[in-house]
Amino acid sequence: MESTRSAEEIAAARAALSLLDPALAIAHEATPAFLWRSKPAGFPGLVKLVLEQQVSVASAAAIWARLEAGLGAVTPKKVLRHDIDALKTFGLSMQKAAYVRAIAEANVAGQLDFEALRSLDDAAAVAMLTAIKGIGRWTAEVYLMFCEGRGDLFPAGDLALQEALRLADRAEARLSQKALYLRAEAWRPHRGVAAHLLWSYYGAIRRGEIEPAKILAV
Repeated sequence: MESTRSAEEIAAARAALSLLDPALAIAHEATPAFLWRSKPAGFPGLVKLVLEQQVSVASAAAIWARLEAGLGAVTPKKVLRHDIDALKTFGLSMQKAAYVRAIAEANVAGQLDFEALRSLDDAAAVAMLTAIKGIGRWTAEVYLMFCEGRGDLFPAGDLALQEALRLADRAEARLSQKALYLRAEAWRPHRGVAAHLLWSYYGAIRRGEIEPAKILAV
């Protein structure tokens, strides 16, 4: 999919964010331009995000490839033709197999309507997604950001975002999820760009492309 935010829109949001928070100013100054992360929407997109939970990108991609090859196409009806043990043969854990079936059941039953989801505001969309077994707030927020292109969400439960902000804050400890949600309120309506900025900042530090700001002495 193409980016849902132009380079000009992202640059303008970054500049605005750098005026709102000194840590984001540090990240903005150090981090090169980036694209908005875009992924396919609908049932396959949500299943992919579930597979990516708590595993490496490479592992998730391998499991997805096996699932897609085994089912022919990853659709709710094809998933429901397989019980949990059958789904496990494609590399899914028992827990994730149960989650994928729960998503399929919710879609077939009309509890999860991807077309209707697009028309809901962010809070209602998160509520619809998290009502399904296996879909937590992080998965819901990331789905809405990447797969629907919503621009003002911030998945504060993401450990990489917590660590990125700790580094940009030059702090000893990470903020809690609750504290980070509160901090991000000041970044509206650009919280999605703030998340992308911090992910990019953290990734560049981990790759050794930029040096993290030094921790401030107390």
